[in-house]
Amino acid sequence: MSNLRGRALEDEYCGLVSELEGDAEGRAQAGAYLASSHEIVNLDGSSTWALTPKVLGSSELEILSDAAETFGRILEKVTERYLKDADFRALFRLSPEIEELTLMPTGYEQLIPFARLDVLFNEETGDFTFAGVATDSSVGMTASVDVTRAIQLTESYRRFADRHHDIETFDLSDSVVAALRETYYSWVNSAEGTRSPDRPPVGIVDYPESATPGEFADLIERLADEGVYARFVDIRDLRIEEAGGVRRLVDSEGPVTCVYRRALVSEMLEKPCDGVNALVEAARRGLACVIGGFRTWPVSTNAIFPVLNSEVIESVLDPHELAFVRAHVPEAHFLERGSDVNRYLAEQDKWLVRPAGAYRASEAVAGVDRMDRDEWWRVLLACCEEGGIVEECRPAYQTPVVAGNADGPSEPVMANNLLGLFLFRGKFGGIYARCGYEGVMGQWGHRLDMGCLVVRD
Repeated sequence: MSNLRGRALEDEYCGLVSELEGDAEGRAQAGAYLASSHEIVNLDGSSTWALTPKVLGSSELEILSDAAETFGRILEKVTERYLKDADFRALFRLSPEIEELTLMPTGYEQLIPFARLDVLFNEETGDFTFAGVATDSSVGMTASVDVTRAIQLTESYRRFADRHHDIETFDLSDSVVAALRETYYSWVNSAEGTRSPDRPPVGIVDYPESATPGEFADLIERLADEGVYARFVDIRDLRIEEAGGVRRLVDSEGPVTCVYRRALVSEMLEKPCDGVNALVEAARRGLACVIGGFRTWPVSTNAIFPVLNSEVIESVLDPHELAFVRAHVPEAHFLERGSDVNRYLAEQDKWLVRPAGAYRASEAVAGVDRMDRDEWWRVLLACCEEGGIVEECRPAYQTPVVAGNADGPSEPVMANNLLGLFLFRGKFGGIYARCGYEGVMGQWGHRLDMGCLVVRD
C-alpha cells in the first residue's frame, strides 16, 4: 500500500539520532525520567527501552485498530459459544477445576473488559498476523506511556516534531481506568455494599511474586486522581467477613468492592490458598465486582489458535470473520503423546511450540532459533508429553532501533517487532510496542520496550 508511511518515518527518526551521534544528552534525560517514574522491568529482571519509537501513520493506525476490534468481536463470539456449548468448551482442554471457574457469571454483560492482542505487523505491506491474546494480566500499559514520555524529552524527538506537527500518543493507563469504572457501573450490585457506589474501594489482586509493581502504582495513582481509593492486594490476604449481617470481601486494610484481577487463573490453581477461595466465593455470591471474572481465561490461553483453526469454528463465525481468521491467525494444533511430529521436524524453520497454558510471548520456542535437528526433535517430544501446541512461525517485521539504556548500542540495529493492540470494552485503545534484536519469538535476547507515536497525514 503506497500510503503506508511508518517505515519511512522510523528511518527518518533513526537518521536524526545518527545526526546527533546517538543523542547522548537526550538519552540521559530520558533515562533520568524513567528512573524517577514507574519501574519498568522485563521478565528476566532487566530494564531496557528504545530511544527510537514505533512510528505509525494514519493508514497504519486504521489497519491496526480495525484488526483489533474485528478480532475482539471474534473473541467475544468464541467466549459466548464457550459458555453455552459443552462440546465447544472441550476443545480448549481445560481442567475441570478451571472450566468450573470460567462458567461463573460476573453480574455484567461485557464478556472481555480488557485484552491485549499481540500482532506481527509488516509496515511495508500492511499485512499482519496475530501472535497471541492476553486478557488476564495484560501488561505493557505503563511501560508504553512512560517510554513515550521519556523520548519526548530528547533533542531527536524535538527535531522530529519540528518536521511533523500533528503527532499523537496513547494513554493506555487512563483507558484502563475508564474501562474499570464503566464495567463497575454496569455491575448489577454496584449500588450495594458501599456508602460510595461511585467510588468503590478497588483492589488490584495478584501474587506479589508475579506482580508488576510499576504498572500497579501507576493505576493506583490514576484512580486516586479520580477520588477512588485503590491498592495492591496480595491474593493470599483476601478473606470474607460478616458485619451487621452483611458479608464482604476484605483484606488487612478493609473492604474490596471492586477487584481488578491480575492473578492468572492458572496460577490460582497452582498456588491454592484461603485468599483464592475467598475471591472465588466473592465472585460467585456477588460480594465484589470481579473485573473480567474468570470467563476471560479460555481465549487467553494458547488453545485459542488451535480452536480457531478447527472445523467447528465455521459454526461460530460469519463468513467475513472466518476469512479474517484464515488470513491473520497462524495454523496451530495441539500435540499429545503419540502425535506424528514428522511434518514439524522436516519443516523446522516453519514452526514454533508453546505450552498449553497462558499466552506469554517469551515462552515460545521457535525451530529457527539456532538449534540443531536433534534438539528440535527433543523440543517437539517434550511438547507432546506436556500436551502443548505447535504453531506456524511467521516472520517478525524488522526495523532499525537505537537502544536507550546506557550499555546498549548507540547505532541503529535491526530488531524484530511485536505490537500489542489494546482493547478496552471492545474498543481499540492504543499500542504497546516492543522489539528484540536477537531471536525470533521465544529467545528475544535484547528486548526493548518502545514508545509509540502516530503522525497524522
